[in-house]
Amino acid sequence: MGGSCTQRRPAGRRQVLFPFLLPLFYPALCEQIRYSIPEELAKGSVVGNLAKDLGLSVLDVSARKLRVSAEKLLFKVDAESGDLLVKDRIDREQICKERRRCELQLEAVVENPLNIFHIIVAVEDINDHAPQFDKKEIHLEIFESVSSGTRISLDPATDPDINTNSVKDYQISPNPYFSLMVRVNSDGSKYPELSLEKPLDREKQRSHSLILTALDGGGPPRSATAQIEISVKDTNDNPPVFSKDEYRISISENLPPGSSVLLVTATDQDEGPNAEIHYHFRSTAQSTRHMFSLDENTGMIKNNQSLDFEDIERYTMEVEAKDGGGLSTQCKVIIDILDENDNSPEIIITSLSDEILEGSLPGMVVALFKTRDRDSGGNGEVTCHIGRDVPFKIYSSNNYYKLVTDGALDREQTLEYSVTITATDRGKPPLSSSTTITLHITDINDNAPVFHQAFYVVHVAENNPPGTSIAQVSASDPDLGPNGQVSYSIVASDLEPRALSSYVSVSARSGVVFAQRAFDHEQLRAFELTLQARDHGSPALSANVSLRVLVGDRNDNAPRVLYPALGPDGSALFDMVPRGAQPGYLVTKVVAVDADSGHNAWLSYHVLQASEPGLFSVGLRTGEVRTARALGDRDAARQHLLVAVRDGGQPPLSATATLLLVFADSLQEALPDLSDHPEPTDPQAELRFYLVVALALISVLFLLAVILAIALHLRCSSRPSVWRCFQPGVCVKSGPVVPPNYSEGTLPYSYNLCVAHTGKTEFNFLRCSDPLHSTQDIVCGDSPGSLIPLQSGNDLTSHPETLTPVSFIFLSSVTFY
Repeated sequence: MGGSCTQRRPAGRRQVLFPFLLPLFYPALCEQIRYSIPEELAKGSVVGNLAKDLGLSVLDVSARKLRVSAEKLLFKVDAESGDLLVKDRIDREQICKERRRCELQLEAVVENPLNIFHIIVAVEDINDHAPQFDKKEIHLEIFESVSSGTRISLDPATDPDINTNSVKDYQISPNPYFSLMVRVNSDGSKYPELSLEKPLDREKQRSHSLILTALDGGGPPRSATAQIEISVKDTNDNPPVFSKDEYRISISENLPPGSSVLLVTATDQDEGPNAEIHYHFRSTAQSTRHMFSLDENTGMIKNNQSLDFEDIERYTMEVEAKDGGGLSTQCKVIIDILDENDNSPEIIITSLSDEILEGSLPGMVVALFKTRDRDSGGNGEVTCHIGRDVPFKIYSSNNYYKLVTDGALDREQTLEYSVTITATDRGKPPLSSSTTITLHITDINDNAPVFHQAFYVVHVAENNPPGTSIAQVSASDPDLGPNGQVSYSIVASDLEPRALSSYVSVSARSGVVFAQRAFDHEQLRAFELTLQARDHGSPALSANVSLRVLVGDRNDNAPRVLYPALGPDGSALFDMVPRGAQPGYLVTKVVAVDADSGHNAWLSYHVLQASEPGLFSVGLRTGEVRTARALGDRDAARQHLLVAVRDGGQPPLSATATLLLVFADSLQEALPDLSDHPEPTDPQAELRFYLVVALALISVLFLLAVILAIALHLRCSSRPSVWRCFQPGVCVKSGPVVPPNYSEGTLPYSYNLCVAHTGKTEFNFLRCSDPLHSTQDIVCGDSPGSLIPLQSGNDLTSHPETLTPVSFIFLSSVTFY
């Protein structure tokens, strides 16, 4: 019971070469490992040390999962010692039937790396069966006329054992008339024959009884006996004669049951009953007699059952022809079964990897399988192939195959592959069979998250509640499990890094972006964030996307009036309009701005209240105040106009501007109308009013005369620097009443005023170096539209004496853009 390869190599060298040769499949490691055991070996008996013969250590037996594979598993491997043990009863006669050579083919399978080895276990016969006669009693009829030396064939005994354990010899009980002769056929089988030693005399002895013993060659030998009863009959001197001593025929295994196979014929020269021939099987195995039937009258042989070349390739039988006188003769019939391609190839999966990592390199073994076809010759030659649309291919060696990867595997494109393996033989017509195996692809983190949009733009209205969600970004990852689980974060922005967390935040799980504060369009109109989606694989993969937040405007700022502005003491300023102003005359312009944008900053101007309706008109979009008609006789010289400025928001916000307009051709003419508190219309008040007006006119004329005189005097003076007081910008001692430049709002304007101040009654107020008092502002101007402050609490009409020393110099410059 030893294992061996057809070409044995030294054990030490084999152990060294095995680790390097294991990954190779079709270069054979060894021709075949052979063991020889007797049949009926007890369960658990050691066949041989398989691990040692494979060059594996004891530790490798369990580590590499050494096992055996066969159609009927009669053996197993001891995981501790690596011995090949008997697992089930081994009966050579049951397994190999009548075949003289009984060999069991196994495959030894090891993993890490995966490989197989061929094992042949030869089952040796033991003498476990005794010979057996088909009949326990053999009846013979012999005519007394039979001459000495005549041989009478007897049915041989059968023994399922082979070689020396089969029938070896025959013996017969001592008898003076008969002796036993053993005939050996060309195939080595032995047949007993009775030889007549001396003529029979029926009158002396009508019957003879003999005991035939069959002995096999085992040690100790086994035997079987049969009783021979011989009846002596009258003479029949011509035995039947077959046309052939041996009939040989070949028939197809597909021959239907009941078909005629062969006709054997024999003739007898005798007449009458002695010439009547009957045919019988003799020296024929019981299985053959079940398969074929013989017509005893005609000699026609027919098959009773379907023939199968794969079970029995040849049937051998012996036919006896016996005449009515008891004489017989025999012929041998050999029926060869021709193989037909009636068996489809079989595919046997010996090892299969259920899951394969995507991204595996080409050439990785995923399955091992073999093919089997019970037919022979070309009918049993098998080729395998798989479909062309799968990233796999197969390698073959002696009906053994391995399935390997042959391309990139991407789980995101294909979760699993159904590989159909088709085996086809070379018969005519060829037969094929197929089996489908399912290979699951295991995920790896080979895909980064992908945002659903290339970039995001979000519009958020200002004054939003803090904590409100303003946007949601979403990314998908086709990987599975943690490899496809995505979390979000903010990695960059154009805001200050310290202030970023106070503006926005993002949910790591949902990708929802929250506003942490209320946005103000007037402070921050837009900002940009860079968000990152990262999966949980190892290593993690990520992707970035840009999110631009546009802060929309709300109408949260009312218009602000820039012009007309209030005086330093909070009083309104006057605009002077010539009495002869024609309709459409530009009186002034209301200038306002709105911090909002768009329609929320689109301003419109409306007259809310006017002391004389219809006298003035206001441009809806420009804010220009113009005369709508000429001044009538009944119209008051002093007009009050309230203008509303509304924006275009919903709801709109507004502001008001108060205009005080005086119709006069000169400032002196306008002075009587400067008071905000007119006196009661009593006669004394009117008289005082006219006196004041007259005194003012006289004072103005006198002042003009003095100014003219001084001007002529200064022109002739050697100090030209005095004239610089009259140059633009020199006499400005206080800041401008209206801010110098406004670029906001709908219509920007610029106003430049030159104001001189004096606090003395003398005419030396032209000296620019003298201090000026804020309570007596003088507006310099030389054109209509100059602004005159109201003197609250000091009525000009009630204190006429204060008008005498006061003089006004108009050096105003108004510029509109």
